[in-house]
Amino acid sequence: MADLKIVGISKSFSPVPAVKDLYLDIASGEFVVLLGPSGAGKTTTLRLVAGLEQPDAGQIWINGRDVTQVAPALRDVTFVFQQYSLYPHLSVYDNLAFPLRSPLRKTSEDDIRTKVTAIARMLRMEDKLNNPATKLSGGQMQRVAIGRALVRNPALYLMDEPLSSLDAKLRDDLRLELKRIQQDTGATMLYVTHDQIEALTLATRIGVLDHGDLVQLGTPQQVYEDPATVAVASRLGSPRINLLPRAALPHLAVPDSVATIGVRPEHVLVTDDRSDGGQAVALIQRVERLSDQYLLHLRLQGSEHTLIASVHPGQAGHPGNKVHFHISHSLYFDANGQRVRH
Repeated sequence: MADLKIVGISKSFSPVPAVKDLYLDIASGEFVVLLGPSGAGKTTTLRLVAGLEQPDAGQIWINGRDVTQVAPALRDVTFVFQQYSLYPHLSVYDNLAFPLRSPLRKTSEDDIRTKVTAIARMLRMEDKLNNPATKLSGGQMQRVAIGRALVRNPALYLMDEPLSSLDAKLRDDLRLELKRIQQDTGATMLYVTHDQIEALTLATRIGVLDHGDLVQLGTPQQVYEDPATVAVASRLGSPRINLLPRAALPHLAVPDSVATIGVRPEHVLVTDDRSDGGQAVALIQRVERLSDQYLLHLRLQGSEHTLIASVHPGQAGHPGNKVHFHISHSLYFDANGQRVRH
């Protein structure tokens, strides 16, 4: 495997900047996920690393080599796309073997058979090798697409939302499979997605992109617990973070520069009685059940603002009930959405 170093990369599709002065270091064996909405610059970043786009400025280094002007075929990277991109007229075996039959690879058929068999075993598809690609399920086709990247054992794997077109169960299954494969092989992966669950469960580190800017980079725990901006805070967490103007929570003592208060639903502690520690009063508007937890949609007393609290079944209450609540932890942001430390 190899490391990746992105140094001051910028790319615009006139007049819109897609990636702005991006710096990113990925160590060998890391699984880095770039998270962001459509238009954040995720796919453009992958295409720049792969050589499918040329940067307006900056450099890309793979395994200590400047590859900024190197042709895609000579960068020793593989690219897994959102769509399966299999050859429908070929069998699973021949789809997996295809990259090894390139004139650039010069691999013998015996070595090809050994590598394809090993990858098929890793993907748990040994019994499908003779099947036509068109006879596979969606999840199996995506496994073949991933396997076609793995069989080459490249320096770097690039993955562009490879699970997003699958149904929920297949997506969950393949997410676990992909993490297992990465851990077993020690592969270096740069993966992009808009799905926070994929980012939180797959990544060694998460980079949050917003309009071409890398606004924060850290472990999943760091990015979730210590977001640098409102955009980062709202990108991670299910249910989403409560973002309220400071006037909606007047009982909190906050720094003067604070414009917005962020409160995770799990940090809203609900009680029936102020003597139990409740600091403020709200009315239950709606109760939403999610598996073993309930979400209370609370309208704050004397305000039109609402607050979502995550509670256990015994605390759920009913619509119309008045409750007290206490906020155990909150995040502060200024008028520009930047974090205010206190």
